[in-house]
Amino acid sequence: MGWSDEFYAVRDEVRNWGRWGDDDRLGTLNLVTDEVVAAAAATVRSGRRVSCAIELRHDGVQLGQIPGRINPLHTMVSIDHPDLGDPDGTAQCPHFSDDVVTMALQAGTHWDGLAHVSYGHELYNGVPASTITARGGATVLGIENVRHLVGRGVLLDVAGALGVERLEPDHEITGDDLDAAAEFGGVEVRSGDIVLVRTGRIQLWREMGAEAYVIGPDRDGRSPGPGFDAVRWFHRHEVAAVANDTYIFEVFPGPRWEDALGVHCLHVVDMGLTQGQNWDLEELAAVCADEGRHDFLLCANPEPVVGATGSPVNPVAVF
Repeated sequence: MGWSDEFYAVRDEVRNWGRWGDDDRLGTLNLVTDEVVAAAAATVRSGRRVSCAIELRHDGVQLGQIPGRINPLHTMVSIDHPDLGDPDGTAQCPHFSDDVVTMALQAGTHWDGLAHVSYGHELYNGVPASTITARGGATVLGIENVRHLVGRGVLLDVAGALGVERLEPDHEITGDDLDAAAEFGGVEVRSGDIVLVRTGRIQLWREMGAEAYVIGPDRDGRSPGPGFDAVRWFHRHEVAAVANDTYIFEVFPGPRWEDALGVHCLHVVDMGLTQGQNWDLEELAAVCADEGRHDFLLCANPEPVVGATGSPVNPVAVF
């Protein structure tokens, strides 16, 4: 199996290796400058806040088809325990409850880090895939390099722009679709923006459960999302990070099986573009419509798990 000629043409157009130095570990997040964040803060007017995270729970969106990617397992390790003792038995002293969670870091709403994807045994910026080890994890491009991910968020509501509740399962989002969504929202995408692309797919998770959401109501595995033309669009607009409301992120399997999951490779490996999945954008779309604008301050900091290839996140949009 090999990539198509189109894949390599897009790669040559969008590759950012060396753009921010040979030792760069952030990729397109370098575009989120102090000036970009200051301008993002100026979008806060009403103070309304919207979370874009799905709940972390044992019956989450993971079905087990990705080995080891388990839903969160929540366990109580102490309940109402008197850590300093309770000598008279009256409980008139501090009692504590503690719990632990075992989960895949990409189990729910998450960011994919720059060590999440490789091809040709190479990660972003030419870092060898061998730098990911069983003991240390991603020793070079771990998610802990991303100490903050805050900036101007922009919702591109592709489903809304096309006048549908959710995109068809095989819909490949193009640059024209993204332009139409920007016009629909009355917003201009600027360098350093964090773009959220709404397909409406998350509705299936809310209404029908994980199986319909992940593999589709027809159980054929198809899912809408960005294609190669959208990759060019994100590069051309200098998008800093991108997330959407699907399990796979990109259109799957896409027009050619040989290029399946190629958007992952172009984004993460070639562009160094941090991308996210399983974001719930339904309430956000409603609030954007109510506020009359599709830009906001977005706070979406990953947990700095050393050596991790991704991280759960509770993204919050502030209007």
